[in-house]
Amino acid sequence: MQPSLLVVEDDETIRETIREALELEGFSVQACGNGRDALQMLQQAPDGQQFSLVVLDLMLPGMGGLDVCRQLRQHSNQTPILVVSARDTETDRVLGLEVGADDYLVKPFGMRELVARCRALLRRSSSQTSRAKVLEHANLCIYQDECRVTRDGVEVNLSPKEYRLLELFMQNPRQVWSRDQLLEQLWGIDYIGDSKTVDVHIRWLREKLEESPSAPVHLITVRGFGYRFG
Repeated sequence: MQPSLLVVEDDETIRETIREALELEGFSVQACGNGRDALQMLQQAPDGQQFSLVVLDLMLPGMGGLDVCRQLRQHSNQTPILVVSARDTETDRVLGLEVGADDYLVKPFGMRELVARCRALLRRSSSQTSRAKVLEHANLCIYQDECRVTRDGVEVNLSPKEYRLLELFMQNPRQVWSRDQLLEQLWGIDYIGDSKTVDVHIRWLREKLEESPSAPVHLITVRGFGYRFG
């Protein structure tokens, strides 16, 4: 079954060019020109997963692309999002990734690169969803279908990035991850911000998950290498 993609772009020429390029590669493509229509289309399916991937412009009339990202993630919709935008500053990239985008592509771009990015995100998403739907370790549990985490049976409120970081760790127990590897997995290969953002997210997770954040038993620092879980 061919992946179904949603293209959200207000410029009709760009929208149709992207649609045509993706359809030529075998994707099923729908398109719209504003954020509100995009949210409605994404939320139509009962499980919120009508589309395999969203290609999303940031500068949209009415509801902008960042707000679309926020609302989807706040409602536990984990459909992969590839942002395409003319905004090319580090702040723009970081903000887009922090609110829930999975990758960020700066305009103008080549159609071959766009297709390659889409395929990479779809592979990553397929790999993650093919794994177990419930992950357990000691007093922690992730319910992947619900994007929900509990500690000692009590639900823990995590941001999208915190959730994905914990999910990656629990899917790969005892594997040591460097900061660069974690950045590539969660923030994308084009992330150009400070690698210390990983340390910040680890600290936040420890505060929410560890009995004693200063003496963690789940999220362990491996000095000189990075971090591991368990």
